[in-house]
Amino acid sequence: ELLEKVSKGGGENAILRHTQRNKKLFVRERLKLLLDDESFLELSPLAGLNLPYGDVPAAGCLTGIGKICGVWCVFMANDATVKGGTIYPIGVKKQLRAQEIAMQNRLLSVYLVDSGGAFLPLQSELFPDKLHGGRTFYNEAIMSAMRIPQVAVVCGSCVAGGAYVPTMAEESVIIDQIGTLFLAGPPLVKAATGEYVSPEDLGGAKLHSKVSGCSDHFASSEEEAYECIRNVISTLNYEPLPEEAAEHDSPLYSSDELLGLAPQDYRFTLPVKLILSRLMDGSRFQEFKANYGTTLVTGFGHVEGHLVGVVANNGELTHDASLKGSHFVQLCAQRSLPILFFQNTAPHTAQPTSISQAEAHSNRLKAQASMMAAVACAAVPKITVVMGGCYGSDSYVMCGRSFSPNFLFLWPNARVALVDSRHFSTVPRAGDSDCTGDEAELKHLKEKLEEESSAFYSSARLWDDGIILPQNTRKV
Repeated sequence: ELLEKVSKGGGENAILRHTQRNKKLFVRERLKLLLDDESFLELSPLAGLNLPYGDVPAAGCLTGIGKICGVWCVFMANDATVKGGTIYPIGVKKQLRAQEIAMQNRLLSVYLVDSGGAFLPLQSELFPDKLHGGRTFYNEAIMSAMRIPQVAVVCGSCVAGGAYVPTMAEESVIIDQIGTLFLAGPPLVKAATGEYVSPEDLGGAKLHSKVSGCSDHFASSEEEAYECIRNVISTLNYEPLPEEAAEHDSPLYSSDELLGLAPQDYRFTLPVKLILSRLMDGSRFQEFKANYGTTLVTGFGHVEGHLVGVVANNGELTHDASLKGSHFVQLCAQRSLPILFFQNTAPHTAQPTSISQAEAHSNRLKAQASMMAAVACAAVPKITVVMGGCYGSDSYVMCGRSFSPNFLFLWPNARVALVDSRHFSTVPRAGDSDCTGDEAELKHLKEKLEEESSAFYSSARLWDDGIILPQNTRKV
């Protein structure tokens, strides 16, 4: 339901205004004209949903990964049906994440600009800091230096700082009558000088194609513009290593059964091999250290023909399990194998009550620290799927967001929190004078933690790259 809501951008009235009055294509129609096929991975589609500064679906910005002319590209497209495409703080964060993915994976970047610039009432959260709006242009310069191509289409308003997006790209196209590019639009010119000037005269397609040279290609329609960009991409001579079309088997068990395996109660774990057998090619899995540290499952297998290492929670991350994980991650790093982390960290057991228990606790911490270091330093692609609980320090060991996995996805049932709220006792000690107040405060804290640990709360804030349905895990 939420994905359906987000796919409608600013709503039906806004789409009608955008497509009928302004004669523009909806952002998703633009992508269809650009892409080779429909295999498009939208990133963090729920970012911005129900945030404190208002319901801004899709953050006014759509990002994703798809192919043009056989080349994998990252897309950053403004959705002008959401507040005129103005940039909110979450929109900046979303665009910076897309650029990070482009740099990390050396993916060509495509910008579809249709934006009224920064949302000024929130300028203090958009402009001044290191990871605010200006970082977009810094990243463009760095990517050019890295020889990662970037192309842009001005398919609507392109105002203020946003005007640097197409001008810093390697090649850009501007569309006649709907594409405009200027630092300050006609209303500000009128306010500053008293002069009236039309958007077309101030910064339209003819001006920037014939006079300023800000745009490299003139297009008389949107369709022509996207065909032009496809032609540009075909001449970039940018062909990453071809993917091996290795033959691969499907899992022996249906991926749809993952819906019935997604954990609903985080006080218990489930045998994770049931999940792996529905994800790996031919359900084949070569386990590593099968009989040691069994609360963590490690081993090798193929996904869609690609050999990967797998690290999957199967219970509490014990001392032995952590040592095993550390060893296995180092093996994958040595062999240059991507690692898939399947995270379902079990809530911690009670705190130690004796010296021997304290020693065991310390040893486990030391082993977990060793695994953390191995995960952080492994210079191979890492993809994390949170299929259950993502709690506390165990989430770091399993390559949570803080440890910069290349991608991190959540199942809808995932919980992301420092602690499991159910661990709090709700019964105050007998005889406490202010026990009623304590219980009310504890109840409020539990409710707050429960709300904030939801997968949707996480995804709205871009702490992940999106919520995916369990049965789509293999494809994603």
